[in-house]
Amino acid sequence: MKTVPVRTIQSKQNPRLKQLRRALATPAALAGIEGPNLLEEAIKAQLTLECVFVAEDEAERLDGFAFDAATEVLALPRELLRAALATETPQTVAALVRPPVFSWADILDLPHAPLIVILAGVQDPGNLGTILRSAEAFGATGVIALPGTVNAWNPKAVRASAGSLFRLPYLSAPVEDAFARLHAAGIKIWTTAVHDAFALDKAGLVQPTALIIGNEGNGVPEAIAAEADAALTIPCPGPVESLNAAVAASILLYEASRQRAPKKGNRR
Repeated sequence: MKTVPVRTIQSKQNPRLKQLRRALATPAALAGIEGPNLLEEAIKAQLTLECVFVAEDEAERLDGFAFDAATEVLALPRELLRAALATETPQTVAALVRPPVFSWADILDLPHAPLIVILAGVQDPGNLGTILRSAEAFGATGVIALPGTVNAWNPKAVRASAGSLFRLPYLSAPVEDAFARLHAAGIKIWTTAVHDAFALDKAGLVQPTALIIGNEGNGVPEAIAAEADAALTIPCPGPVESLNAAVAASILLYEASRQRAPKKGNRR
């Protein structure tokens, strides 16, 4: 990578700026990211950067970043950039990126036992991003989003993931196809439930495992829970009956990570 020229724009009708607005509103082939931290994470993850935007009075924010020669870099008035961004307190740096493309092989064909998160209608983008961050932190091998789950490239989800979305294999898949592939691969599928379920510390999560995380309000739909091999629950000694989806996912993933950690033998 090398330093590339910075071009100044002044019009809100600039085609690249229009692309950024669309990508932040409806992520598809291109997605929008905001802030120098996410820009740095995108570069580390070797995402394709189509265009980088910077407020012209803070162009030094890009000092130290090395972009591919094909990346367009645009400086523009702060207010023009602010009007295009999604955050209440807009950043002075943004970028258009191409989301990475993952396959089932990235999630299932591994030298070690897969640990997969299945998102069954998670609607809050902050929850989704937090789940992705925890999934990467605790060694999950991939995430599968079923229909009804919020777009992972929603700007709030991207921010909450803190860059994990750029690296962790992530697929959107129909229910039947997803579970057919998981069953065929010998993955044990656990749904989450409050009652009539194994306590988390009694569940064996060392083998190839998938954990279903349900909708924030309604939990895991019955039709999807029926695809699971067993149910588990997080024992809560307090008077709270259920946990936030992201909190529950993080606890489940931590326990799976704990069980899978190498056991230290006694030294002789």
